[in-house]
Amino acid sequence: MKLFSKIALSSIVLAQFFWSCKTEDNSEAMNSNFITVSAEENFPVMVEQFADLKVLRYQIPGWENLTLKEQKLVYYLTKAGLSGRDIMWDQNYRHNLTIRTALESVYTNFSGDKSTAEWAAFEVYLKRVWFSNGIHHHYSNAKMKPNFSSEYLTSLLVATNTVLEGEAFEVIFNDKDAKKVNQAKDVDNVAASAVNFYGPGVTNADVESFYSKISSPDPKKPLSHGLNSQLVKVNGELQERVYKSGGLYGEAIDEIVKWLELAQGVAENQAQGDALGLLIKYYNTGDLQTWDDYNVAWTAATDGNIDYINSFIEVYNDPLGYRGSYETIVQIKDFDMSAKMAVLSKNAQWFEDNSPLFPEHKKKNVVGVSYKTVNVAGEAGDASPTTPIGVNLPNANWIRAEVGSKSVSLGNITNAYNNSGSSGRLKEFVNDDQEYELEKKYGQLGDKLHTALHEVVGHASGQLNPGVGETKETLKNYASTLEEGRADLVGLYYLYNPKLQELGLVTDWKAVGMAAFDGYIRNGLMTQLIRLNLGDDVEEAHMRNRQWVSAWAYEKGLKDNVIEKLTRDGKTYFNINDYEKLHDLFGQLLRETQRIKSEGDFAAVQDLVEGYGVKVDQVIHAEVLERNKQFKSAAYGGFVNPVLVPQTDSEGAITSIDVNYVESFVGQMLYYSENYGFLPEVN
Repeated sequence: MKLFSKIALSSIVLAQFFWSCKTEDNSEAMNSNFITVSAEENFPVMVEQFADLKVLRYQIPGWENLTLKEQKLVYYLTKAGLSGRDIMWDQNYRHNLTIRTALESVYTNFSGDKSTAEWAAFEVYLKRVWFSNGIHHHYSNAKMKPNFSSEYLTSLLVATNTVLEGEAFEVIFNDKDAKKVNQAKDVDNVAASAVNFYGPGVTNADVESFYSKISSPDPKKPLSHGLNSQLVKVNGELQERVYKSGGLYGEAIDEIVKWLELAQGVAENQAQGDALGLLIKYYNTGDLQTWDDYNVAWTAATDGNIDYINSFIEVYNDPLGYRGSYETIVQIKDFDMSAKMAVLSKNAQWFEDNSPLFPEHKKKNVVGVSYKTVNVAGEAGDASPTTPIGVNLPNANWIRAEVGSKSVSLGNITNAYNNSGSSGRLKEFVNDDQEYELEKKYGQLGDKLHTALHEVVGHASGQLNPGVGETKETLKNYASTLEEGRADLVGLYYLYNPKLQELGLVTDWKAVGMAAFDGYIRNGLMTQLIRLNLGDDVEEAHMRNRQWVSAWAYEKGLKDNVIEKLTRDGKTYFNINDYEKLHDLFGQLLRETQRIKSEGDFAAVQDLVEGYGVKVDQVIHAEVLERNKQFKSAAYGGFVNPVLVPQTDSEGAITSIDVNYVESFVGQMLYYSENYGFLPEVN
């Protein structure tokens, strides 16, 4: 298939690309047509909004307080992350890079009538594809349908001398590969998912059979088999195509390694440098033992102001939970918030000892739980444009148990989200003035604490029974939603607890807990439904877990009217009548979810998720969508990244690094394709 491999960026696009909070002359920025704007105050978070999506900006607080060496480290790590950007596109769907290249060629080269409704629809579709790293919605996993005809796209291709043909063209308009990740019950999840982790003809049974024959050298330290490979059939035989230098995605991986080696040269300390060395070795070899060695070293490297996440990590996009999506987040420590939140890490054992878990499921020694609030300096892959607000890694249960884990809250991301919306939607869905005032006064604090408890205490809590296999093997396609719900329940259970006030984290634990409970139930039973089309099932793991937690608590509390369903003027509301009893219900469900995980009880997790987390009350869903029509704020948010621009002396040595903030989502996406497109269109 012949397509343009590079996109010629026009000077008009570049001129709309950047604006900077700096006012001094910046020759590189000016020569690249960056726009210089003073934005020290009233930072404009919003970039643009289209379809169900809004694009935001985040600042990098404290950048100027870093040493030049630390700034170089951040710069090199950011460049390393962006170098692997196209890996995520290809992982998401086999035709994504082909389709993106063609659409971008049309966008930059079309000189015809751009005032038509179809051209406007084409622009929106391209932006949606950029936002989701492919043609499937980043959250619902459903293939996005364009609001223009195939005939119109053909005319654009002809007008711009761009070739897009065969399945890559047809799939934009037909019903094939309709779901990126299909978690439905009673289907072959691998065969029914369009995600590019598995080759044609590979089935659930193939995957399970293939990995059942592979053992780890140390059964107590199982390797993450399948994490960094694609599983395909070659002449009927299953084979792994490993992501490594010289292997699958090798062109991009070599660029990642180049920048990681520069980062290692400016590491803050020996432990950080050693961990980077192991990550480089892992990329070069694809060896999963090296991956575990790296994670042990990375987890123990807690000193320093800079940290990062980089590689094939989260397995949410694999319907069976084996394969990791490419992801990178570069982080700068938020000194003030980290000091305040470190108390959770120091008291992790107290939370474990006082949890409602069965005694045999409690850890006797919760080790190495490291929690920081950080400010993001750059993201790519599975973390961009959409990003988490909290992360807990590594994922291997044995490393968590023996070495510990790192938990971070992305402070500047959370702040940007909080400053991007209005209170109108909240007023529409709260039951009464008391609930509204609680949310306004304590809601943001409750959210931050829930994230912290979820990541620090939740994911670190509990243990598997002796002899029980890894969760992805025992709970299969329900593993991710069970784990996220379990961690949510830990957070909910302790949000309504005087211990938080005793630790100095809140001044009114009961009010914070009430606000958090209100918000969780309101979201789980109603407001998150604005993200779904009417008639859709819930597919995404986190969204499922919020629904099954909330729906289970509602049903189990019916006898005592713990959560009351009210109707006024044709509108539905959920009101919590007894926070103490709801707290107890959350404790009961936490005990059960940990039992399911500890025992590997597949039948129980299937009943829980399918019974409470998948199907949607269509009457309420229709009502929620109708009530939400009045609000302009999009349901989903994502971000453009700041751009780090190094200044150099006459010998090419970096003397300083400026932060520039992007003006245009379109400009950043085209710039990324031009400068970080290291993969062929077909891999």
